[in-house]
Amino acid sequence: MVKGKLTGIYYTSQKGKLLRGFDKYMQKYVRNILTSYYGNDLANTILTEARQEYEAMIPRLPYIGGNRNYIWTSTLVGCTRFLALYKTLKKHGKGAQEAGEICYKASQAQLRSYPRFLLRLIGRWFHKWYSRRLAAQSQKRRYPGDWVFTFVEGDGRDFDYGYDCIECALYKFSHEQNADEFTPFMCLPDFPTSEAMGTGLVRTMTLAEGAPRCDFRFKRGREVREGWPPLLNERC
Repeated sequence: MVKGKLTGIYYTSQKGKLLRGFDKYMQKYVRNILTSYYGNDLANTILTEARQEYEAMIPRLPYIGGNRNYIWTSTLVGCTRFLALYKTLKKHGKGAQEAGEICYKASQAQLRSYPRFLLRLIGRWFHKWYSRRLAAQSQKRRYPGDWVFTFVEGDGRDFDYGYDCIECALYKFSHEQNADEFTPFMCLPDFPTSEAMGTGLVRTMTLAEGAPRCDFRFKRGREVREGWPPLLNERC
């Protein structure tokens, strides 16, 4: 009862703010990409319809702590924008990989808008500490729709630290939205993010690809070799 009540109240009470965030993100990072793919008229149609999809999803988003779990709540809300965009593109006959490429390019554009030194600072001094903290919090399993993962201490040679994710909020919500085929592509921006922060991510499996967990392994300064085009077919 509490879960359903909070889900309805938390997101719908912020619907105006969430829609403004959607509009800002799409105009700043997505519109030009869509226009380059499909022309201005179809891009406008897709953005209008994607906004409607996103608005319809807002009451369905799982409550995972709200401001008490700000990082993961923000991640879920942000990725839901991509999910709405994919569902719209699918209606226009576009495939999951094509939609994934658009979302990947939008993520890269967003990363380029941040100061590089700040991303490097986060990667060097805060990422490990915050990963450990979030992993410990996730073990309490307070919210059924949330992420659950364990922190993995590295040996300093193969990797510095990592985490194994056994439950993913995005994976669960995408499944509810009948978008399983798109979920693996929403995982790929993790790589340019790691590259920007200098954390050297390697990942050999994901829940979205049918594996029992997502195995994140970080080594500062290591080259990030995955990204786009994806290696999904090679692993599946």
